[in-house]
Amino acid sequence: MTNLGHHKEQSASALIEGAEKIVIKIGSALLFNPEENGLQTSWLEGLVSDVARLHRGGKQVIIVSSGAIALGRDEMKLAKGRIRLDEKQAAAATGQIILAQAWNDAFKAHEITTAQILLAPEDTETRRKHLNARSTMQTLLNYGCVPVVNENDTITTYEIRFGDNDRLAARVAAMMSADLLVLLSDIDGLYDKNPSRHDDANHIPVIESITDEIMAMGESANAEFASGGMATKLAAAQIATQSGVAMLICDGSAVAPLSALSDGAKASMFTAKMAPSTARKNWIAGALDCAGTITIDDGASTALGKGRSLLPAGVTKITGTFERGDVIEICNAKGQLLARGLSGYSAAEAQMLMGQKSANFEAIIGYDGRAELVHADDLVLIT
Repeated sequence: MTNLGHHKEQSASALIEGAEKIVIKIGSALLFNPEENGLQTSWLEGLVSDVARLHRGGKQVIIVSSGAIALGRDEMKLAKGRIRLDEKQAAAATGQIILAQAWNDAFKAHEITTAQILLAPEDTETRRKHLNARSTMQTLLNYGCVPVVNENDTITTYEIRFGDNDRLAARVAAMMSADLLVLLSDIDGLYDKNPSRHDDANHIPVIESITDEIMAMGESANAEFASGGMATKLAAAQIATQSGVAMLICDGSAVAPLSALSDGAKASMFTAKMAPSTARKNWIAGALDCAGTITIDDGASTALGKGRSLLPAGVTKITGTFERGDVIEICNAKGQLLARGLSGYSAAEAQMLMGQKSANFEAIIGYDGRAELVHADDLVLIT
């Protein structure tokens, strides 16, 4: 992946053009307007045209879309004002169908396949669920699909709050090792004061470090702006940039908002200090608790040194009790630590697959799993 966002002079357009994998988050206010017959179809079609252009350029794009509750609430004709949690969840269940169909229809016009992914925060944080979600979405991207992600509001047991999808988008960007996260909002970035109240408010085009001073701007100066407020967007920026993902906050109200950015529209850029792959591997390398140890033969040791994945065929010994997604150590025949990585199988499954080739996996464990015990993307050499 390209390391993006660390030069002050870099434009939003350059960030987008330089990114290989982009996550785009859309706020409810952009998709839905109750005063104008609900779903903003023309705006949606304009955004999808922008995404289709990026897609044709070989970029992988993930959409994180708000709007299910608003659409479902309108469809169910629920009363205006505050509604109960169960009513929000019912609205989400109704709205998800409408929202998914709208995205599907818009992308179908460009001959692009979409897929609906419903996630809860624990799906991006629990290691096993993290690996499953990452693997599914990456497979969709590899097949040229555009995943459309929404929070699984129909089954969450906590209060659904505005702004959750900002943080969810950042978690998705981190999980997928994206190069760039774009938050399409109803304000063109971060200001040092509330621009609706202060004529001398200054737009901040580049944020290289999210300090306490920057966070305070989100709590006070911009709290009433955008769905969920600026504070949630700054929280998303913390998650993203710490994971090596650059981030943009921009006004998404233009008919083709990504084209507007390319034409020089104002935005706030949050820079990443390292590439996403580096951040991910730093996290793996720094794991304090390893759940088990894998011992490998000389051939597998040589393969790891060349940047390849660890296959079960090269494993000679397994110790410890671990589940899929746990961090494990990998040692050579002399017991020397070579690497750490995220296991693609549980210890019990790994024991059965040890020394075996992938063609035999289904017969051994009952399903046709991944060929790698530890994928190269989830593995870091220890020097």
